[in-house]
Amino acid sequence: MCRHGPKGMCDYCQPLEPYDKNYLSEKKIKHLSFHSYLRKINSATNKPELKSSYMPPLSEPYYRVKKACPSGHPPWPDGICSKCQPSAITLHPQEFRMVDHVEFASADMVDKVIDFWRRSGCQRLGFLYGRYEEYTEVPLGTKAVVEAIYEPPQMCEVDGLTLLEWANEKEIDLVARSCGLERVGVIFTDLLAPESGEGQAVCRRHIDSYFLSSLEIAFAARLQAQYPKPSKWSDTGRFGSSFVTCVVTADQDETITINAYQASNAAVEMVRADIVEPSAKPSVMLVQSEDDEGTGTRSRYIPEVFYRRINEYGANVQENAKPSFPVDYLLVSLTAGMPIAPKPLFKNNKFPIENREAVAQGQDPRDIAKQLKGSNIEAVSDFHLLCFLHGMGVFSQDEEKVLYAVATTGEKVQAMQLTESSGWGTLMAILETYAGG
Repeated sequence: MCRHGPKGMCDYCQPLEPYDKNYLSEKKIKHLSFHSYLRKINSATNKPELKSSYMPPLSEPYYRVKKACPSGHPPWPDGICSKCQPSAITLHPQEFRMVDHVEFASADMVDKVIDFWRRSGCQRLGFLYGRYEEYTEVPLGTKAVVEAIYEPPQMCEVDGLTLLEWANEKEIDLVARSCGLERVGVIFTDLLAPESGEGQAVCRRHIDSYFLSSLEIAFAARLQAQYPKPSKWSDTGRFGSSFVTCVVTADQDETITINAYQASNAAVEMVRADIVEPSAKPSVMLVQSEDDEGTGTRSRYIPEVFYRRINEYGANVQENAKPSFPVDYLLVSLTAGMPIAPKPLFKNNKFPIENREAVAQGQDPRDIAKQLKGSNIEAVSDFHLLCFLHGMGVFSQDEEKVLYAVATTGEKVQAMQLTESSGWGTLMAILETYAGG
């Protein structure tokens, strides 16, 4: 069909844009990837043929009263004007997502989280450590590759959990960074054993109930606010977050599965501005009132909040979000799974999981001796073992760097260097003491 030369291009042979609607609908891709969305709005904002000055195409939502208003009036709550008050909010389903897929490097790490529920009947939470890579199944896509799950101190119950003070949080992040990883998300279980004994778990999250409750969306939004994504394309230098939230739950076939989500950028800002709060009904989010119930004073400014929906007549109508609105407007769904041919960074996953005293599981130097028995270099390639060794403090900083390199690369030369170090000798002496006792 093309009639031009080999260096020409026409409508028949030019590549599609990554945000082409027909291609996305054909491949059943619900959300644009972040970089596809960026290219779409940048092409509309900055047109080279106009020779105009560059304008950042991205802009984060801001729903709080602006501080230091130039109008000269007293600061909020004593005064407010049109320059410092936020505009009315109209909620739409977010058309893009910052991360498209969550890939767990091995199924064993997720199974160990589920194993806590099998032993106790209580729910469990863990933080995901991994990295971000290109995801080829979606145009200009991004995936979070999870290499380890760390379970912080928590009080687990049948219908939820409470996070406790995490004293060594910075130390665990340091171990992860030394292994080339970062905190990419959180995972928690929502499982209930069926009374009939048929199926693996009861399906409680579906299209007629909810996928992520209002409380969980507020939790995800606070975590995403802690981990903003730097971006040179934004006027603030950051835009959104690549932090993901995964739920281990049951599907409609009562089979245990993993669902991945993100709170929308609007949800993150509404939680940060204290505009919304979770409700007792999981599928509904409440809009806060400006007055505190206890004092009766105005502690927050709540702008008008609306959302658009298709009514029973097929018309696109605008509804007032007060006092409550569906959580679907604050949620973005991702895909999740495991690779067909797993190649995890950590080759071993046998060391006991931390903070599991509730199911009579603990970490002890005897467990190190059991894992290091023999001369297999893969024995130290275990994230939980590395965290425990770091907490013991037997290695110097330089020796720890060698330890992390051996755990992640398996280099024989560095393994020899590690076994000949003074820190390794101290560790062996400690293990002999426990073996003798």
